[in-house]
Amino acid sequence: MALTKWNMKSFMKGASILTIAAIIVKVLSAVYRVPFQNLVGDKGFYIYQQVYPFIGIFIVWTSSGFAVAVSKLLAESKGPGESRGILRVSLIYLLVLSVGVFLLLRSSSSFFAELMGDNALAPVLQTGSYIVLVLPFLAVLKGVFQSEGQMIPVAISNVSEQLFRVIIVLTGTWMAIRAGISLYTIGEITMWAAIVGEVIGVLILVWFFLQRERMPVDTVKSWQVIKDLTKISIGVSASSLILLVFQLVDSFTIYKALIEAGAMSEAAMEMKGVYDRGQPLAQMGILLASTLALALVPLIAHHATKNDGQGALPFISLTFRTSILFGWAATIGLVLILPFVNEMLFQTRTGSVALIIFCIQIFWLSIILPLTAILQGSGKVRAPLLFMLLGVVIKLLTTPLMVRQYGIEGAAVSGATAFAVVAVLLIMYFKRLWKFPLAPRHFYTVLISAGVAMAGVLIPWMLFADYWLFDGLPSRASSTLTALSAVAIGAIIFLFVILKSRIMKEKEWYLLPFGKRLATAQLWLTKNRR
Repeated sequence: MALTKWNMKSFMKGASILTIAAIIVKVLSAVYRVPFQNLVGDKGFYIYQQVYPFIGIFIVWTSSGFAVAVSKLLAESKGPGESRGILRVSLIYLLVLSVGVFLLLRSSSSFFAELMGDNALAPVLQTGSYIVLVLPFLAVLKGVFQSEGQMIPVAISNVSEQLFRVIIVLTGTWMAIRAGISLYTIGEITMWAAIVGEVIGVLILVWFFLQRERMPVDTVKSWQVIKDLTKISIGVSASSLILLVFQLVDSFTIYKALIEAGAMSEAAMEMKGVYDRGQPLAQMGILLASTLALALVPLIAHHATKNDGQGALPFISLTFRTSILFGWAATIGLVLILPFVNEMLFQTRTGSVALIIFCIQIFWLSIILPLTAILQGSGKVRAPLLFMLLGVVIKLLTTPLMVRQYGIEGAAVSGATAFAVVAVLLIMYFKRLWKFPLAPRHFYTVLISAGVAMAGVLIPWMLFADYWLFDGLPSRASSTLTALSAVAIGAIIFLFVILKSRIMKEKEWYLLPFGKRLATAQLWLTKNRR
């Protein structure tokens, strides 16, 4: 059923609230890993990153994918009785699924730890398994509110669960380090922090839910509901899940391959921890691409139903061009300044080459995330899912070989290559469905020119700053000042080229977060050309 004008306005307002909450959550998720790594070192970071993908996959699938699936089924239901029937089936299905996953993780924790090559990870994995028991309630409650366009309870829950988790992780880790507790026990503390955060999120949603009126319950076709829930949830969360699945592949392959290549256990753990420094860097790099996907998919889905889908084309083009623009800027910028950012955030420049290669993933993800979101908004789910599965297979097959040959640099090449294959396949599939170009050739020419200009200015600046301007300062302070100044200079140079070329129209900037300032700057820079 088409949305009315008033409903569409309310829907987009709700989507904006969720987008802002998503930005806050993603920033918290990426940023807290930096002080955490500083507290526990590379080995402690390795322990956390080895186990987190196990629970992270289920968190994303249920609290994001299933929440959207539940909200869609509720929105399409024919009355309050049917809605409550759908809720009952959804909750039972998710409870059975979560109990199954819980029992699997509890009973097989030693098996998984052995597969990863580190038996001491088993208690950490066992602790983390408890979180899956909370997630069915979180998913169903989020689905209820999202189906009604009530995004404020969902936004409050999302931010609160992440905030409490971050606070408990950092304070608990700090206290544990002072008490001399082992790094593996600290790993268990981080798992309990995630559990507490999810419980807080559920309690907030329960409080809002209890304010509602009770509804009658109608009988619904359970298997159809289960089938729809599974299909929709996987399609919706696929692009987010691929990041965690890649991390899970890394958990099973990198450490073991380093040992097989001759590294000592302690050194292999630290090398894997160094490699995992790339995760928060990539998260921040793709922040805009993932945020745009969240914000613009409702517009694409709404306009795809009009004029044989032609009404969605401007939003599709805008989503792709903006994601590529800022993804390219983040990739080039990080590649150029990575050694300084590495020391600024993580205390040393160890593994900078591997992290430079790792950050190339940002560019490919800036293609994958918007295209997957566009196809999802247009009802095309199966092909993107198959492409991502192919990417996982490539990652799984190549990582052990590359690590044994080239160390963590090989692992980074493996990941970047797998993402590149997925991105290229998505572009080819997209062009089969829509014949119009995602962006004109001039757009790509300007992007390359902006990257070259940024490199041409930053390389001499960083050499000057590192070897002369900040040379007398402590190494980490010097790297911090060099990195921050390079970020500011690089952003100015890149945006100057982009705005001066007008590859984005002023009215397009206005549709983006903080775009009004960029539109104003573009008008000022190009006033003589207008």
